[in-house]
Amino acid sequence: MTEAIPRRGRKGERTRSRILDSATELFSRSGFHAVSLRDIAAHAGLTHAGLLHHFPGKDDLLIQVLSRRDEVDARVMSGPDHEAGPEELLERVIDQVARNMRTPGLVGLYVKISGEAADPEHPAHDYFVQRYRRLRGQAAWLLSSLFSRVTPPPGHDPGAVAQQLIALIDGLQTQWLLEPEAVDMRASVVAFLRQLGLDVPAGRAEPDPPHPS
Repeated sequence: MTEAIPRRGRKGERTRSRILDSATELFSRSGFHAVSLRDIAAHAGLTHAGLLHHFPGKDDLLIQVLSRRDEVDARVMSGPDHEAGPEELLERVIDQVARNMRTPGLVGLYVKISGEAADPEHPAHDYFVQRYRRLRGQAAWLLSSLFSRVTPPPGHDPGAVAQQLIALIDGLQTQWLLEPEAVDMRASVVAFLRQLGLDVPAGRAEPDPPHPS
């Protein structure tokens, strides 16, 4: 039997979630350096001291914002069975690109903060270094598995193609943020994968989301 969460605990979780939502919106709009903890607290309807009760500083808050999205993506990619084959995993990657087209705020956050984090002194620098290492490794493994099932084998270097795929998605996100009606990220990723000789279903087109203000 699952133990009930105390009411105070539930309230604290709701407050933390509200802070993270506010930080996500403000960081994606203005970047990390231009936003203060007082800005985030006011946006979340809290005092500065109230925010500090939940997060010790802005650096920690930024990492929590970024990690929360990664946790959601990881659950989606693993799915309920945790034993999906390479073809199903590839479909989940493509579906994730489509879902990103419905969350411009989060896409903007990653584009803006990852650019800032190229500075080794930025608090998210190590986070993004590790994140890209992990993504390259996962993509290389997936592509190697898929290439091995193609007859005849296409002869591509999975590691090099993994870097190209990640660079494509990152570049598409920037173009999409600038002109969403002109860029279909999902269709472009599918076209790239087909050029590699992979059998990727077309799927259905995603509706254009409202552009972030």
